[in-house]
Amino acid sequence: MNRIYNFSAGPSTLPVEVLQEAQAELLDYQGLGLSIMEDSHRSKAYDAVHNEAIANIRDLLGMNDDYAVLFLTGGASGQFAMVPMNLLGKGQVADYTNSGAWAAKAIKEARVVGAVNVIADCGKEIPTRVPRVDELQFTEDAAYVHITSNETISGAQWKSFPETRAPLVADMSSDILSRPMDVSKFGLIYAGAQKNLGPAGVTLVIIRKDLAERVSDRVPLYYRYKTHIAENSLYNTPPCFAIYIVMLVTRWLKQGGGLNAMAERNERKAKTLYAAIDAGDFYRGTAIPEHRSTMNVTFRLPSEELEAKFVKEASARRMSGLKGHRSVGGIRASIYNAMPEAGVDALISFMKEFEHKNG
Repeated sequence: MNRIYNFSAGPSTLPVEVLQEAQAELLDYQGLGLSIMEDSHRSKAYDAVHNEAIANIRDLLGMNDDYAVLFLTGGASGQFAMVPMNLLGKGQVADYTNSGAWAAKAIKEARVVGAVNVIADCGKEIPTRVPRVDELQFTEDAAYVHITSNETISGAQWKSFPETRAPLVADMSSDILSRPMDVSKFGLIYAGAQKNLGPAGVTLVIIRKDLAERVSDRVPLYYRYKTHIAENSLYNTPPCFAIYIVMLVTRWLKQGGGLNAMAERNERKAKTLYAAIDAGDFYRGTAIPEHRSTMNVTFRLPSEELEAKFVKEASARRMSGLKGHRSVGGIRASIYNAMPEAGVDALISFMKEFEHKNG
């Protein structure tokens, strides 16, 4: 096998074991004589896949029956609109924190639907960070409070979550299932799959069932969470193959010791990589240390020319996806769950060699 180390922010690397199993079952799924992507979403075979994916997520997060697990489409961007469409009633205000590019997009879309109060704004600060809990200026009787748990572009992450009176809503697209968490602190969680869960095309939504009842009758049926709860995410044909991969990934997580074991591994990878960045003056991390993401490690070199050279030479060494987002530049190493520790070690070895030659 001649695999590269894929540090892309998304779609991102998947566990090799998952890809191998999907490959083995691609033409003939469990003796059916067809692929799971060709089978009906109403079949017994797909029903088992669908429900195992849901059960695995419930088990990994220790969720109770107050919450529904949904598989939708449209990515996190679709949820930027669907959340306020369902939870923000007429005359109400929603509280949002602005921690960067993705939070800002969520705010912009919510304002199309209703009134938004930005209760903390550090979105344009350099070095990057997320808001501190003591900065949050909550609106009395807010419909909900929205945060972005990990800013993929800036490399800043919430390490603990605020206590809120209103339901807490979180975009967890880039750190879902990377660490244990108490779902009961949240009213709604959503995440695009293409970073830690599976391929692009399916969006995970975890919602407290009572909140789904808030929706106005003026919201079209498809865009109501309660429609998809009632139909177990089968109101329309779901992205079956993407959900099948989510099933395999969550099975892989369970077999690997669950989220506690994954968090230990992720912390170890991030700590090692940040230590390499901090070892001298050649590399400079872009996030405040206490807010540094364990998923997206962002840093700069002394010049943009050196950054371009770094990306080019890393690619020649079979390490891809290291160029920072076009809006901010720099270097970004996304080290999601499926990135092996050997990949981080290879990157650090290259970083030391590159600094020795160019420092």
